[in-house]
Parts: sequence; structure tokens; C-alpha cells
Amino acid sequence: MIEADKYDALRDYLKERTEAELVLSFEEIESILGFALSRSSQRARWWEKERNPQDAMPQRNAIRDGGYEATRLPDGTGVRFRRIGLKRTWR
Repeated sequence: MIEADKYDALRDYLKERTEAELVLSFEEIESILGFALSRSSQRARWWEKERNPQDAMPQRNAIRDGGYEATRLPDGTGVRFRRIGLKRTWR
């Protein structure tokens, strides 16, 4: 499998979602993907959108192509997906 294709299942899952925001545990993400995430996925930077083209990574591209951006939860238990283009509401 090509590295970029590994995350197609997550992209497709996100494309089917209608929520403005959703939270998935790492276990739920692994279930969607059908494989265990790397240890580096525990770091917040692994999920955040790239700030320059050199930071492009296949999981970030899949999430963006699914219509979302992702942020690791502060407690490290999962990931928050927020639909691209929605204004952030501060709580």
C-alpha cells in the first residue's frame, strides 16, 4: 500500500460525516483505519495542519481531503476534528 493511501479510510469516514465537530479516540481511529497508529501519533504536531509544504504528511492530507482539520485533545485521549471553513467559537 502506498503511504498516502493508508489513510483513505479515515478520509472517506470524514467525508460521510455531517457534524461541525467530532471527537474520536485513538482506538476508534485505528478501527476506522484497520491498523495501529504509530507512536508519533500521540504528539499534537502529528495531527495539526501543516504550516508549510515541507510539513505535508499523508494523514493530514487525508483529514483535509475529508473536509476537516484535526487537533489532538489536551488530555491525549483522542483527536478533535473540526469541519474546515467553520468559524471557531471560543468557550
